[in-house]
Amino acid sequence: MQLGTRWSVGDEPPARLEAPVRDAIASVEAELAGIDTAGWRWTLTWLEGRPVVELDDGTVIRVSHDGDVVVSVEE
Repeated sequence: MQLGTRWSVGDEPPARLEAPVRDAIASVEAELAGIDTAGWRWTLTWLEGRPVVELDDGTVIRVSHDGDVVVSVEE
């Protein structure tokens, strides 16, 4: 696993992420409208060359082996 970067909810995600991943991040953030996310951050890591983006609430966005973007909530 390779560490990437962190950024706050509402900030621009790293440009090196492909559009489908950036779209998934925007979708998750849209669902959080009305929730106090002050202090919540995304963490980007790389696993086997594919991005894994995790929000402080446990939401995880990853690219599967076949290239699909998968959003899940880990508890």
